[in-house]
Amino acid sequence: MEKTYSLTAHYDEFQEVKYVSKYNSSSTLSNGFNLQVTPKKQAKAVPRWSRRETCLLSGLVFAAGLCIILGCMLVLKYLSLEQDGQCLEGCQERKAFMRASKFISNNIDPTISPCNDFYSFACGGWMKKNRIPTDKLIYGTIAAIGEHNEEKLQHLLLQPVRRKHRQSAERKAKEFFRSCINMRDIERLGSKPMLQVIEDCGGWDLPENPKTRWDFNELLYKTQAIYSTAAFFSMTVNLDDKNSSRYIIRIDQDGLTLSERTLYLGQDEDSEKILAAYKIFMQKILSLLGVENVQKKVQEILHLEQRLANITISEYDDYRRDINTMYTKVTLSQLQKITPHLRWKRLFDRIFHENFSEDEEVVVLATDYMQKVSELIRSTPASVLHNYMLWRIVVVLSEHLSNPFRDAINELTREMEGTEKELDLGKMCLTQANKHFGMALGALFVEEYFSSASKEKVQQLVEDIKHILDHRLEELDWMDMETKKAAKAKLKHMMVMIGYPDYLLKPDALDKEYEFDIYEKSYFQNILNSIRYSIKLSVKKIRQEVDKSAWLLPPQALNAYYLPNKNQMVFPAGILQPTLYDPDFPQSLNYGGIGTIIGHELTHGYDDLGGQYDSFGNLAYWWTDTSFSKFMKKAECVIDLYDNFTVYNQQVNGKLTLGENIADMGGLKLAYHAYQKWVRENGPERPLPRLKYTHDQLFFIAFAQNWCIKRRSQSIYLQVLADKHAPEPYRVIGSVSQFEEFGRVFHCPRNSPMNPSHKCFVW
Repeated sequence: MEKTYSLTAHYDEFQEVKYVSKYNSSSTLSNGFNLQVTPKKQAKAVPRWSRRETCLLSGLVFAAGLCIILGCMLVLKYLSLEQDGQCLEGCQERKAFMRASKFISNNIDPTISPCNDFYSFACGGWMKKNRIPTDKLIYGTIAAIGEHNEEKLQHLLLQPVRRKHRQSAERKAKEFFRSCINMRDIERLGSKPMLQVIEDCGGWDLPENPKTRWDFNELLYKTQAIYSTAAFFSMTVNLDDKNSSRYIIRIDQDGLTLSERTLYLGQDEDSEKILAAYKIFMQKILSLLGVENVQKKVQEILHLEQRLANITISEYDDYRRDINTMYTKVTLSQLQKITPHLRWKRLFDRIFHENFSEDEEVVVLATDYMQKVSELIRSTPASVLHNYMLWRIVVVLSEHLSNPFRDAINELTREMEGTEKELDLGKMCLTQANKHFGMALGALFVEEYFSSASKEKVQQLVEDIKHILDHRLEELDWMDMETKKAAKAKLKHMMVMIGYPDYLLKPDALDKEYEFDIYEKSYFQNILNSIRYSIKLSVKKIRQEVDKSAWLLPPQALNAYYLPNKNQMVFPAGILQPTLYDPDFPQSLNYGGIGTIIGHELTHGYDDLGGQYDSFGNLAYWWTDTSFSKFMKKAECVIDLYDNFTVYNQQVNGKLTLGENIADMGGLKLAYHAYQKWVRENGPERPLPRLKYTHDQLFFIAFAQNWCIKRRSQSIYLQVLADKHAPEPYRVIGSVSQFEEFGRVFHCPRNSPMNPSHKCFVW
């Protein structure tokens, strides 16, 4: 509960002390003292004091005076400290409220009616005052939080090493960062590190000697298990979706360099431009590596990737949204029959260092694709297969080479995404440090910038929002009792992780996460060492007990997530930062900021994908047919709503974005009702200075201002094409316009743009 501080100073009450002198006579004067009158007698001689007695008396008088003076000073100091303490508390709140008021007022555009276009009203001021930095694809209020986090992290990485012993995770993280910014040694090595990798893989051109047999499976092993690169397919060790108490090998479609299959097909002007830029990029990289017959190799590799794109299913296809349809558990011998041109047992035995039986179970998420890949491998010349796998390794690792390679990558990025300037070296190296030493860097971050008190407050906020969902499940009229019982069980068992894993505060335990060598003058080798160690850890999981408390992201990550196969929500310390969350802000802003994100992740447990998993994280049908049918009908309403939104003449894909849209709409409702609960229990909050908005209105404004974002036009094209999130204006408009309370709070007339008569809702 947030403590409310009074701005009025309180003083200690001093009790009045009365001194009474007693005399023998009963005569009393008006001053209240008694005076005894004695008859006058003959005067006696007054005894004289010795010098010693005089000095002693003087000393006593001086000491008494000094004590009185010191006592008065202490009393005054006490009063001053008490006033200052209360001022610190009151001033801190006052300053936080002023800061919050300034943030809100700077972002809004009061000339726009919130009932006509709430996104432009809430974010119009921000949009006018901010531009996208030259090295960024997008920029927004959340990105600004990321910038503050980056500054803190870079400062931490440049600090002297405190734990200097050889196995220290702190030392390795800081030396890794220094190796990354050490461009002199990176430039000196040039393409040499990559040429060594290529040589290890057999070089570009197959041997002409017919007696030297080329082995497809040998190169596939190196691609997947040495350099952690997806070629033709991905192979991971993950939780078994139908038995989340164990790990299993999972195989899925993968192997394209561009982010979306349709970019290879040249279906419109934008994809044609991107494909042309990709060809130029391939030519530059291969030329830098001294490859012969560059044009021929580029054409062959690109043609093979286009064939892969033709058999790949887009992520927004209905098939890829239904995990039950995708999930196929087969034995090793059955997998061999599905893909006869791959040698699975030999591959698995080498990767996992054991002798697999033919009955070993594997999950395949793209059975039809894998059958076609097997045939594609059979029908493609060996030299093309070889060069494609080499290219996949090169394209993944080339960002860690010298500037000519980085320039080629930046030119492709500029063409695809519209960035004007490459990322600053320090920021790029920070990205790599987060990727390879995330938890080590996270330990430094939470020690310096995240308190246990914040962790406890956010935990309470989460519990409030879970409490609201529990009540809403009870009140839903479209869900029968049997399904409600299962839904409530899932909520009860949902694991919540906040801030950071506890082991980060134990240096010896943290050191065990990074048992590989790091050297300040060999950045590329450091990358390879990290990759191989990660593969080693992944391989060991296959026979290990599942740790459902493990984190996927480090604590400094500016993100949050829900894992359906663990029934787990995670909110890292990196996202629990101002302005999304500030313990000194009004609770209306905290519930509208981080609260709606918490509600979003919570609702993911009940969207079209998360709703396929039960309370233990197992892929299981826990709905009755009647309730599921009603759920799908409500989901169709949401699909139709977002299908009618357009941006840059592109139609938003309601199916692709369905899960995120359900989470946005549900998260907003849950957080709003949780805030109302907080107000009932704690009383109304005092107004923000210089703002005319009520705290109920501020809640919605804070929610919208989470998504004040500018994107480059190329980014908008790619977002609508492949992102599972709707464009930011519609994340806001789609959510508030379907919530009855929003129209009431802003007094929006019925059938105004933000308050239509017909509304869609699921949760």
